[in-house]
Amino acid sequence: MRTACLLAFAIGAAWAQQETTPVFGTTVVISSGLRGTVYHMHRGSLVLPDFQKLKPAGVIYTTSLDIPPQDFRAGFPGVTKRNEWFAIDYTGRFWIENAGAYSFSLLSDDGSILYIDDASVIDNDGLHPPAEKRGDVYLDHGVHSVRISYFQGPRFQVALQLKIAPQGGAFRIFNTDELKPPSDSEHWRTPPEQH
Repeated sequence: MRTACLLAFAIGAAWAQQETTPVFGTTVVISSGLRGTVYHMHRGSLVLPDFQKLKPAGVIYTTSLDIPPQDFRAGFPGVTKRNEWFAIDYTGRFWIENAGAYSFSLLSDDGSILYIDDASVIDNDGLHPPAEKRGDVYLDHGVHSVRISYFQGPRFQVALQLKIAPQGGAFRIFNTDELKPPSDSEHWRTPPEQH
């Protein structure tokens, strides 16, 4: 009996910890990271909304999008408690040291679109279970803009992973901490465009 009680307590503690872990980001500003504007969506939507027609529910920040398929019941602490029918429009900048062809991988549940320098590279939109799509783009040396538009339809499963690979290289999670310019780069200090 005691073992069963301890096991139940451990499972409950693990569940509580999962519920409070920031999955999509945090309200703490990360100036060199991705800025995600959170929106409430209309129930029954099948594709990403027109963000210009929606009122933001809050803003979150992250350095990477690494959310493998998982349960999501907690909402966004400090932003909104909604765990379904929401969208996030992430924007940021990253640095490419070596010009060349790069591959991107975008896994999401539900829809998502990846834009690099305002051009659509991967369109994974629509209401669907976890699905991964890939796209390639040539990137010059220097600063580039990135935008990941994402939406979650019906509860409770979510997923959102963005990966990058140089030509012929292995995919790794796209992380703005790893894609920063040298400290003497003046171009980085230019404010990013707002969408």
